[in-house]
Amino acid sequence: MTIDNATSLRVLANYCAAAAESMGWTLMRTAHSTFVKETEDFSCQVLTPEGLTVASPRTFGATWYTGLDYSGVLKRFDYKEGDICVCSDPYSGFVATHAPDLHMWKPVFWEGELMCFVGNHIHNTDVGGAVPASLSRSLTEVHQEGIRIPPMRLMRDGQINQDLIDIISTNVRMPDQNWGDLNAQIACVAVGESKVHDIIRRFGKDSFRSGLGHLLDYSEAQARNVISSLPDGEYFFSDFADEDQAGGYPVRMAVTLKIHGDSLTVDFTGSDPQLVSSLNMPTGGNERHALVMVGVMYALYCLDPTMLLNSGLVRPVKAILPEGTVVNATSPAAVGMRSLMCNLAQAAVIGAFCRVAPDRMPASPGNGLSIMNVKTSTRGGRTIMASIGPVGGGAGGGPKADGVEGCGANMSFLKNTPVEINEAEVPISIHRYGLVPDSGGPGRYRGGLALEMQFQLFSPQSMVTARNRDRSNFSAWGLRGGESGAVSHFVKNPGTNRAVELGSTDIVHCDPGDVILIQGPGAGGYGAAHERPVEEVLFDIKRGFVSAEHARTRYGVAIGTDGLVDEATTRDLRDAMRADFQPPEFGHGPYRVAFEEVWTEKRYAALTRILASLPVSWRYFVKHRIFAAIGDVSPLKADDDHDVFEAYRRIVEQFPDLPDIESVRLAQAAE
Repeated sequence: MTIDNATSLRVLANYCAAAAESMGWTLMRTAHSTFVKETEDFSCQVLTPEGLTVASPRTFGATWYTGLDYSGVLKRFDYKEGDICVCSDPYSGFVATHAPDLHMWKPVFWEGELMCFVGNHIHNTDVGGAVPASLSRSLTEVHQEGIRIPPMRLMRDGQINQDLIDIISTNVRMPDQNWGDLNAQIACVAVGESKVHDIIRRFGKDSFRSGLGHLLDYSEAQARNVISSLPDGEYFFSDFADEDQAGGYPVRMAVTLKIHGDSLTVDFTGSDPQLVSSLNMPTGGNERHALVMVGVMYALYCLDPTMLLNSGLVRPVKAILPEGTVVNATSPAAVGMRSLMCNLAQAAVIGAFCRVAPDRMPASPGNGLSIMNVKTSTRGGRTIMASIGPVGGGAGGGPKADGVEGCGANMSFLKNTPVEINEAEVPISIHRYGLVPDSGGPGRYRGGLALEMQFQLFSPQSMVTARNRDRSNFSAWGLRGGESGAVSHFVKNPGTNRAVELGSTDIVHCDPGDVILIQGPGAGGYGAAHERPVEEVLFDIKRGFVSAEHARTRYGVAIGTDGLVDEATTRDLRDAMRADFQPPEFGHGPYRVAFEEVWTEKRYAALTRILASLPVSWRYFVKHRIFAAIGDVSPLKADDDHDVFEAYRRIVEQFPDLPDIESVRLAQAAE
């Protein structure tokens, strides 16, 4: 078949996507760990000879990797038929993004010529390191996060590298589980190779090879068409994570979209410095790195759902990633919790797009999705460690519909694990698993509800990890008059005199009988809540999504003792709401509103200037000292940055090797 028009390109795209889907089904059905076979934290790709993704599964798996670029590792080897290579080191080629993600790729030959590659990755439940499941925000160096495999051959001429297998098995807590998942990955790329051979037989060698490039070109043209439909200009948005370390200060993610014609720049200048915790993103400064392009891909696809999803989509886009910040950490910074920062970057990018096209974009998704892992033991003493699924929020309300409940939204297609599977594989008892009433942000279109899970443990020395705990303070924002979603909650032994509020803690030690309750954050609403039709509010009450009290106070809908709408009271309530209503552009929660009364854009600009002038190793320390100083200033002058520079001046008095305040101010003035 000749690839000579859009129709034949679509046919080739569908064949390549089907090949990736087959790879995904193979991986899911042969994997050993719950996190792969149930949660589906994996990806599969058909790649160009240069390493760019041209196809990935459309219906499951980790959709963050649609634009994954393997070029940083492919070029390190010469290839023969039967070769398979792997890498899990986040600083080697910047393909793997933290140590648990083992990436694998296999060359595909036809008549002795290299035609393409097929690849995949899985998130291993544990790869050793300082804590079970390998990840915690408390870790400070990448060396603590488990075994890291630089780009290496796993197979040469079809023969496995047993030395590498022995090293892996020695360093992980559940070697049989890791070995089972590794074999599933090998089966996956073998299926991918076979499916690509089928495609070549159908299209021909030359048409297939040129067709891969045409698929990228086609997606690029679609993206440029969408970008050119948006008004030129610069659009700023920022969002926050609750803390930069346990008990620390908020983390800021700042984004400026710069639209010019059919090209787009995503500037992350103003984002927080590299952290002394694992909430860093290892991008290597790659201007189209998969982690920072996820939000852009989601936004562009939201604006045009007919797009081909491949690496061509981000060709018109480049990111500015200042070195030594959370979006471009330098080694040996810990990066295990990079997904929390990736989520935050997505929210900030989506927020910036909302400023460009608020009538076409949704409010904030819940974010703050926690990946729950349990390390415990059976009555016989056998150690069990498994993921019991993600607990997060829903999708943001949009211009035409409510947000989807408890779906995780921008957390790829990660699935929940059925209660029956969890209780069969892990000795715990799940007391409740469902939706959290009143958690969705009120609006004409309501934000999606959050999930909650409550479970009990029965063995001593058990440990629960809740990766990516967030949104305990900063809530998901509403749009065009919509309100923010509810914050998340994490409690040990709720409702007892031993109850402990855990906040954003991500490692919890448990004794026999302890109960854990986790509730995700709700998503933001869209449009004024008092404009939501009364019958839709009543339907939400009947479904248990909204309480009668919440309906009255947030939607202006009064429910009588008979369960029916009190029309007169409702009319009065809504008239009063309309009279006082001044719709903000974004509906931020009370915590963020109070925070930004102190940390204004002007103060953050001064902080950014100061930190950019410092060596990377000093930035986090200086940020904390300045935050502490500003917290002691009372009262603050309205939107004045003098106090920030004054706080830094006092630091320089104590540490005179740092750049003095005048040189920082002069550099600012020069720009």
